[in-house]
Amino acid sequence: MSPELDFAIQVARQAGELTLRHFRKGASFDRKPDNSPVTAADREAEQFIRQQIHQRFPDDGILGEEFGATAGGADRIWILDPIDGTKSFIYGVPLFGVLIGLQVYGKSVLGVADFPAQQETYWAEMGSGAHRNGEPIRASEAKLNEGLLVSGSFQSMVAQGRLDGYSKLAEQAFVARTWGDAYGHCMVADGRAVAMIDPVVNVWDTCAVYAIVTEAGGSFTNFDGADGFGFGEAVSANSACGAEVVAAFSK
Repeated sequence: MSPELDFAIQVARQAGELTLRHFRKGASFDRKPDNSPVTAADREAEQFIRQQIHQRFPDDGILGEEFGATAGGADRIWILDPIDGTKSFIYGVPLFGVLIGLQVYGKSVLGVADFPAQQETYWAEMGSGAHRNGEPIRASEAKLNEGLLVSGSFQSMVAQGRLDGYSKLAEQAFVARTWGDAYGHCMVADGRAVAMIDPVVNVWDTCAVYAIVTEAGGSFTNFDGADGFGFGEAVSANSACGAEVVAAFSK
């Protein structure tokens, strides 16, 4: 394990503990210009992570959901989502997580997803496999009709014109649920879900989970099947049904 990954795991867990101080405490929220919610817990957790990075890796850049970009080396950028799944957090649903990814020369080299209310931490480093709480994980080999399909919100499917493709897949899947955000992608990585459909994402939603899913043997693409995490949309899948999932969205 590299010093960067060890650092990211520890800081993500500490930030996760900070978020739990607000969880199910009737936290109020503000609306950002894009109408998405933000809480005091989001801001507090991101500020904490930023402080830790500045102290340990002062020459690195930072890009976070709540406080934007911080000048630093363009070759190494820490990409942060202090609470992925803020809407879940607001309504007391425990499927929210702290995401920390490291991008080097435009590529995701490591990712950590800590789900504090679940006491689960996923991590991966390119070339070293993916893990949950220290145990190796792998995507399943189940086919779509044998497995669980998870996705982001129904409204996003409609807004992005992805509902028809999703409906095709949901009809074929053994079961379909909207257990979205990073948690859904991590379910693909550890073999509990066969695919996760995410029609609207930002880079802070995807940098960390890209490393986790791909190192677990899954694919992480856009709706056209191109590998990567910076497309504004994401499809993660196991090797048995990745092509089938992407094909459902072909024009």
